[in-house]
Amino acid sequence: MRSLKKLMAISLSSVIFLTSAIVVQAETSQETLNKAKNQLNQNQQLINEKEAEKQKTLKELEAVQDELKSVETVMQQNKEKIANLQAEIEVTQQQIEKKKEEIVVLEDKVLARKDVMKDRLVSLQNTDQTNVVLEVLLNAKDFADFISRATAISLIFDGDKDILEQQQADLQKIEEEKLAIDQQEEELTGQYDQLAVTQNELQQNLAKRQEAVSAVQKKFASVSKEVELAESQKSAVLAQISQAESTLKKEQEEAKKREVVKVNTSNNVASVSNKTTSNKQTSSKPSSNKSSSSKDVIYVSATAYSHQDTKSDITALGYNIKKNKNMKLIAVDPAVIPLGSKVWVEGYGEAIAGDTGGAIKGHKIDVLMPSTSKAKAWGRKTVKIKILD
Repeated sequence: MRSLKKLMAISLSSVIFLTSAIVVQAETSQETLNKAKNQLNQNQQLINEKEAEKQKTLKELEAVQDELKSVETVMQQNKEKIANLQAEIEVTQQQIEKKKEEIVVLEDKVLARKDVMKDRLVSLQNTDQTNVVLEVLLNAKDFADFISRATAISLIFDGDKDILEQQQADLQKIEEEKLAIDQQEEELTGQYDQLAVTQNELQQNLAKRQEAVSAVQKKFASVSKEVELAESQKSAVLAQISQAESTLKKEQEEAKKREVVKVNTSNNVASVSNKTTSNKQTSSKPSSNKSSSSKDVIYVSATAYSHQDTKSDITALGYNIKKNKNMKLIAVDPAVIPLGSKVWVEGYGEAIAGDTGGAIKGHKIDVLMPSTSKAKAWGRKTVKIKILD
């Protein structure tokens, strides 16, 4: 019997050691899970920051692209102005060429008149004009001839005057035409030069805008890659969290199983101890101990609840726990404690096994409390239960 007790004690120690190891391992897994969740939060914060930066960069890119389009539009308009001016210059050049030809004609006329006037001046210098006039008039045959000769002389003198005036007018027109040509050429050249300068400035501005667009596009691509990397890291962290939660769940289930083994082992040790003590007593002396047998005593994990925590106020056996909130009742797994049994719960007292629950499986119970606050105060504890009937 001593060997059996020793063996049971060793088994109990082993179970306790394994349970402790599992608890420690569960705590380690919980720490891993917490770290992963913290990392996930940090990663999500980084994603949010990068997304905000991405949107800001996108707006910046749209702005510089709009500026680039504006410059391109102005350049196109300026090109059209230059083309129109070039067409106007060509028309003006044609007009200038025509004027030049007209000037040449006028110059030839002036030159011809110049020769005529030169001959007239030479003739007048060689002959006294008054004597010529008198000679012409005195040689008239009659009065009618005299009038005719006088009229002819008058026309000759008027013709010389007209030639002189026309010569002066043509010379003045030539100078005016030359001046007009110079002014037109100067004006058109100035306009063309100004448009050329403007086009050059626009070209430089366009180059700057193109560089700005390129820089912002590179920045946007870089931020987008950072967002993709952060999203990829987030996926990895989520997978890590899922794995940690799965591992933790398995460890917790294993710990519960070990706890049940521990309780059962403790019960067996207690039973063996009781039997040993009983065997040492005199066999003729009747036992005065009316305690229940070891198979009617179990250890369970006990939590608490109240009518405020349930969807229905009626228990599995029909008790109204809202109207009878102070009654002693526990929720059980019927496979462990028969429904309707009268039991004694350590720290709670006698109660009726009158309810069940979705989470009440195996060696677990829920004790009924008058309120949620008292149920929370109960917490979770491992208690001994005696099945009375």
